[in-house]
Amino acid sequence: MARRLDVTGADGVRLAAWDHTAPDRAAGPGGPGIVPQPGPDGAARPGGRPVPRPARAPQLPLAPQAAGARSQAPVPGVLLLHGLMGHAGHWAPAVRRLTGGHRVVALDQRGHGASEKPAAGPFTREAYVADAAAVVEQLGLGPVTLVGHSMGALTAWQLAAERPDLVRALVICDMRASALGAASQRAWQDWFRRWPAPFPSLEAVHRWFGDEDPWVETPNPARGAFFAEVMAEHRDGWRPVFDPEQMLTSRETWVHDAHWDSLAQVRCPTLVVRGLDGELGRAEAQEMVRVLPHGAYAEIPDAGHLLHYTHPEAWSEAVEPFLNGVLTP
Repeated sequence: MARRLDVTGADGVRLAAWDHTAPDRAAGPGGPGIVPQPGPDGAARPGGRPVPRPARAPQLPLAPQAAGARSQAPVPGVLLLHGLMGHAGHWAPAVRRLTGGHRVVALDQRGHGASEKPAAGPFTREAYVADAAAVVEQLGLGPVTLVGHSMGALTAWQLAAERPDLVRALVICDMRASALGAASQRAWQDWFRRWPAPFPSLEAVHRWFGDEDPWVETPNPARGAFFAEVMAEHRDGWRPVFDPEQMLTSRETWVHDAHWDSLAQVRCPTLVVRGLDGELGRAEAQEMVRVLPHGAYAEIPDAGHLLHYTHPEAWSEAVEPFLNGVLTP
């Protein structure tokens, strides 16, 4: 069971992070601010309104050593950053397959999951990157290995470019460096408007996102399950835990621009992972590896954009050798 960590991000936004490390491997077992939770969505009031969480950000020192005992090095930190509309819990199937030796923390980014969703934002690239930096510093994870999916991967490599002192290594999962353009943003706006929300049941959520959604070419039950995890029950039915307008605002800040320049500034070892049927094409992925000073490449057969969620075993087999290589002293 993941343990909740309450962290303060940029502009004082309250963020929820989830420590997947076994208690005997965590830095500071049972440290302040760690609360056992049944799952990454946390508790909610009737009507789907989240229960406010304290805004304190715990500092997690190493467990004190007995007199005369040899001091132990900190457990290498890994920070997982989900994609747009995702949440920290989407990493759970993949994390369970990692063999250990790492302190693994997954973050609900601002506007997502159990983290705060400030009405006035900001939902800029700068805000997302500053939040990730705050989590690394407050939880003592640095130098950290950042593992990001989609938008979270962009956040990860921008942080690695801006704050190399905080980042040991990087894993980019199915995120493009090229611009997607205005047409892509309009398509997303139209897609959100077509959602038949509120959904009458979770079964309806599964059915629509897994089969009835016009963007689904063939039935995809895993996609339905992915979206069912980010729904909350309200009096009139099931709605997403995020605000679709905030998601569009978040996307607006990166979809029009290419990100090759920031990618080239990443100096740490970096693994680019794509699903064979994902959104990142092989040619672009290999060009990203070429641009990266220390890039490596992996692909997962039969996987799409949600590669870590739908193929957790294959994902861990692709990623763990890289993690072990960069985290071994």
